[in-house]
Amino acid sequence: MKNRVRELRADQGWSQAELATRLSVSRQTVHAIETGRYDPSLPLAFRIARLFCRPVEAVFEEERDPPD
Repeated sequence: MKNRVRELRADQGWSQAELATRLSVSRQTVHAIETGRYDPSLPLAFRIARLFCRPVEAVFEEERDPPD
């Protein structure tokens, strides 16, 4: 899953630690989400989207397989 978390966080001028505190998760979780190593749970994805005042679809996008 692709996401814009790093970009949105940077636009706010927040560190990974600041974002983690706002979301009540670890900094490592924020890092893993930003690098695509971890897909957040649905409740966490909605919290992230609400924090950035965006619809969840504007933050997270499913990576599509290339057509055959």
